[in-house]
Order: sequence, then structure tokens, then C-alpha cells
Amino acid sequence: MPRACVLLVLDGLGDRSHTALGGLTPLQAAATPHLDAIAATGANGLYHAGFPGQALPSENAHFAMFGASPEEFPGRGYLEALGLGLSPAPGEVCLLAHFCCAVVEDGCLRLYRDKPEKPAPEEAAALFAAVAAFAHEGVAVRLHRDKGLFGVVTMTGDVSPEVTDTNPMVDGLFLPEPEPMAAAGAAAARTARALRAYLLFARRVLAGHPINAAREAAGLAPINALVTQRAGMAKPLPRFGARFGLRPASVASGTLFAGIAKALGFALLPARDTGDPGADLAARLETARAAIAAYDFLHVHTKAPDEAAHTKDPLAKKAVIEALDAAVGRAAGPLLADPEVLFAVTADHSTPSSGPLIHGGEPVPLCLHGPGQRVDVVARFDEVSAATGCLGFVRGTQLPYLILNGLERARLVGIRDTPDPPACYPGPVRPFRVEES
Repeated sequence: MPRACVLLVLDGLGDRSHTALGGLTPLQAAATPHLDAIAATGANGLYHAGFPGQALPSENAHFAMFGASPEEFPGRGYLEALGLGLSPAPGEVCLLAHFCCAVVEDGCLRLYRDKPEKPAPEEAAALFAAVAAFAHEGVAVRLHRDKGLFGVVTMTGDVSPEVTDTNPMVDGLFLPEPEPMAAAGAAAARTARALRAYLLFARRVLAGHPINAAREAAGLAPINALVTQRAGMAKPLPRFGARFGLRPASVASGTLFAGIAKALGFALLPARDTGDPGADLAARLETARAAIAAYDFLHVHTKAPDEAAHTKDPLAKKAVIEALDAAVGRAAGPLLADPEVLFAVTADHSTPSSGPLIHGGEPVPLCLHGPGQRVDVVARFDEVSAATGCLGFVRGTQLPYLILNGLERARLVGIRDTPDPPACYPGPVRPFRVEES
């Protein structure tokens, strides 16, 4: 009987068909003998963390994959703040932020370059320091640095996360005005005003900064604006372990996944980014194998397919997929051969490697491999082959329940062995005490 699940998430793996690949997706076109072998000996299907056609970012998709409802999602900004090591106070708003290059056109700001040429680390630090603090109408604004030109803005006072993004994310588009969301109250309006005042302040300071004068003299785009998006705020969140009765750990890198782990009660195991996606994934699978004794749900994640897709080069994504498949061949063998391991492989969303979309709404392949899993007729791990598999179409928060079933921990509906039964069985039972005379 499987005792632990290893969930391998190949971020952004799904895609669309491309003429450059003869009408195939990068996953279909790639040589993936090891993923195909898993599919050929496992149960296959399609997965979408939301609903078909809905384009999800990694954070929302992972919350669904870990069993949390959309209403429980606290916002990307809050998760990034946690991942940075901040401890946002109740009622504090957190926003994802980064520096960019914008130009004034007809009195409005247009995004010229979302990702200008990277400055030296000491230059980036100086830009962050120049606009690190601000106040407006009783709202205190702070900017915290992450990596490169990215960071987190925190806002304290009578504030609300119900404000619009100011980052259009696509070069050439106008920056949206900070506004309260529809039907939001006075706190959201105050937050939008304070955010607007801060972003104008940042633009004035950056426009006159000596670093930008030097950049323009060198023919580089100035770093003259700050944009924000995905505001969030702390919410009460059930821990994954309490909800599903499993001891979870995540083998992932990046501020976002550190924040997700902290928010949902996962242990975060070390994972390096060396620039070699295959070697990095092999190391993460080996870390997961070594941690099986301490954890019974191990999330193993790589961002490499998503990053390749964002270059808008299907051939580059195909090459990354082949490198990851080779890593699975090198490192996943002991996990696949272990009768106490349920090995699951899927993606969080699709990322088109051509066209204007940031993420796509197509479902992604899902395979469960381990003792007791039905072996269907699917012989290849790709978006089209998986559609004929016996798992059918799995959606949203159904995935962790499917995993519990594979671990033979599924709770029979109606069983009440505890006052607040978790999704697993048995629950944390309070033993029936017999008093001694």
C-alpha cells in the first residue's frame, strides 16, 4: 500500500499546437521516453485547477491543487511578503511590485519596457532605497526588495486589498490608474489614492536619480517607474496537514513558493537554481526521496517549462521538456519502484509559447503511478493522449482527494470519528476512556 505521495509539478507544461512544431504542442513534439513510460504504467487524465478556458497563475493553481477554495486565496502580494520573511500584520495590504521603464504619452504613462536591462546589484539597491518609504492620508507605504528589480509594497493604516493593478504586463500598453474595485468601500478608495500618490512620488524620484542619468548616457532604458499588482492581505487559512491528515513538504525555489509553503504549513526543503533545469530537477527528486521517512506528501516543483514558454519560442520549450524528462529518467526510478510511493506528475497550468497570452486556459496531463492504480491504454504523457485515460477530467480541489484515495486514506462520506473530521481517514481520534474503579 502506498504510504506517501510525491507530486511532481512541471510548471506551465501545457501548451497549444504550433506550426513550428508541425501542429503539435511542445510536449507532444518532445522526446519524453521516461514520462511516457510512467504514463504507460499508470492512470492518466486531464487536470485543470479551475475550469476549462480559465487562465490561472501558479499561485491560484497551487492553492487549488492543495485543496484550498478560491475564497481562501489571500492574494499573491501577501504570499510574496511571507516568502520574503515579512510578517504582515492583520489588515496590512501587500502588493507585488517591480521597477520598469515608462514613457509619458498624452499625459499618461505607457509601459515602454517591463523588464529593462538589469542594473548592477548595488544600483538596484540604491533605487529601492530611494523610494523605500512614503506616507499619504495616514497610510504608511514601504517597499521591500526581493531579487533584481522585484519587491513587495506594504501599506498600513485603514487600507484594503480591493484595488486595481497598475502593471499592464505587456510592453506598449498604458499603465492602469490605481482605482478601488467595483463595490469596494472607503478603505479601498483611500488605498488607491495613497498608492497613486506613492507611485507618482517614485516616478519623480527615479526620473531625477543619478543612476538613470548614467543609464541614458550609456544608451540604456531608464528605470523610471514602479508598478504594482495582485494586492493581498492575511486570511485565516486551514493548514494542509490538518485538512488532509498528511505531513507536507515542498521542494521548490523562489519567493512565491516559500510564501505558499509558509501559508499552508508545508516544510520547505532546499532547492537550488543553477541554470541547468535538468540537474536541478534531478536534485529535487533526490531530495524528495531522502525526505520520504519524514513526510508523506512531497511537492516537487520546477518553473523551467513556464520560463521557457515565456520566451515565446516553442523550440526552446521543447528542449527544456526533454531535459526535464532526462532528469526524471536519472532520478525518479527509485520512487517509481517503491511500492510505498504514489508518484503523481502534472502541471499547474498551460503557458502558450507563442501568441499574446501570458497563461492559457487549456487543461494539462495528469498521471498517477503506484500500486492499485488502474493502468489504462495511454502510452504517451501529453495533453492529447491523456484525454483518453481512465482518470477523466480532474478539476480544482479534486486533486488532493484523488491522491488520498490513491494512498488508501480516503474518508467514507458520513463517517464522523472526530468533531471536525479531516478529508482523510482515520482522523485524529480522541480515544474512548474507561475510568478505572
